[in-house]
Amino acid sequence: MVYGVEPTPTAKKLRELCYSAHMIHSHIAHFYALAAPDFVMGPDADPSVRNVLGVIGKVGLEIGGEVIKHRAYGQKIQAMLGGKATHPAWTKPGGVSKGLTEEERKEVEEMAKSCVGFSQFSLKLFEDVVLKNKAYVDLILSDGYKLVTNYMGLVDENNKINFYDGKVRVVDTEGKELFKYGPREYLEYVAEHVEPHSYLKFPYLKKFGWQGLKEGPGTSIYQAAPLARLNASDGMATPLAQEHYEKFYATLGGKPVHHVLAAHWARLVELLYAAERLLELAQDEEVTSPAILNIPTSVPKEGVGILEAPRGTLTHHYVTNEKGIVTAANLIVGTTNNNAPITMAIKKSAMAIIKPGMEISNGLLNMVEMAFRSYDPCFSCATHAILGELPLQVNVYDSEGELVKQMQRELM
Repeated sequence: MVYGVEPTPTAKKLRELCYSAHMIHSHIAHFYALAAPDFVMGPDADPSVRNVLGVIGKVGLEIGGEVIKHRAYGQKIQAMLGGKATHPAWTKPGGVSKGLTEEERKEVEEMAKSCVGFSQFSLKLFEDVVLKNKAYVDLILSDGYKLVTNYMGLVDENNKINFYDGKVRVVDTEGKELFKYGPREYLEYVAEHVEPHSYLKFPYLKKFGWQGLKEGPGTSIYQAAPLARLNASDGMATPLAQEHYEKFYATLGGKPVHHVLAAHWARLVELLYAAERLLELAQDEEVTSPAILNIPTSVPKEGVGILEAPRGTLTHHYVTNEKGIVTAANLIVGTTNNNAPITMAIKKSAMAIIKPGMEISNGLLNMVEMAFRSYDPCFSCATHAILGELPLQVNVYDSEGELVKQMQRELM
């Protein structure tokens, strides 16, 4: 948009192919390394085993190997196209700098088939370990992990989830569509509030105005992550993921689902969709076409792009001079979108879990952490070190504002 040039059809498919691989590696990492320890090992397990190694030890080395292999597939496909898996330098205005050979396409196709199977296995594992455990289901459905807000996600022309292209759809607390908008229109619908205690802004829906951190009908707060994407859509654009989408809502009582911990199940439904979409693109004959770049001819000016990052809707807005040098920029990323919901979920879970006279244990604090681990891999990594070390000090105050407990994780 900045350069006034449309990427070629092949370039769009290659970009989406690469992005599907990115979603696969990220969702696998989030679920198995950052969410599974709480459900496979249990929220009260010793921090020294409440990690990905503990999960592998419990489910077996063979499954652990499959986790590592399929996450590596996602990384390999990104590197194959982008030159490197992390921060690839590959996309250009009008397309991409490298195409896909037929030999590479075949390799991607085989990896994609394997990822579809692994995604189905992961959903079966979630069903066996979590959904068949009444204590875990009760925890997911408990009021302490319930947050009633609006929801945001990118959808295609049929209101099905699309990670790469489409319009942003926002639904209210009852799942009814509030509006849809394209990238250029985002400032008409979303604003950002500033609080003095945080460097991170608090986005909200302009339609309702800033009302503070309030949940329930009429709130201006929205969520934008895997659970939000499912709530904001009318389904998945691939058949196997659609089956699990339907099962998700049938099991949890219909749309929308307001249970924060259900995001891990939603993430696995998205994992299957990403794998199916990767396979579709790998089997597309046009994906190996040499027509991968339209050369820009207009003077750069201004553009807005929106897609779905693994952790939520991602908006980039750039203004440039005539040489294409950025003179102004505004980014609303997944973590920013979810700042208010994360803050609210932490408080609500803490109030539900920590009671007067109760010994505040490591396990209790971990259950508070579970509220925000469901949203964002960045926060998850920052608070779930492999050996239980946590660079976070927790202060517990009574109703009079007096400090009654101070805890800090030590290296186990």
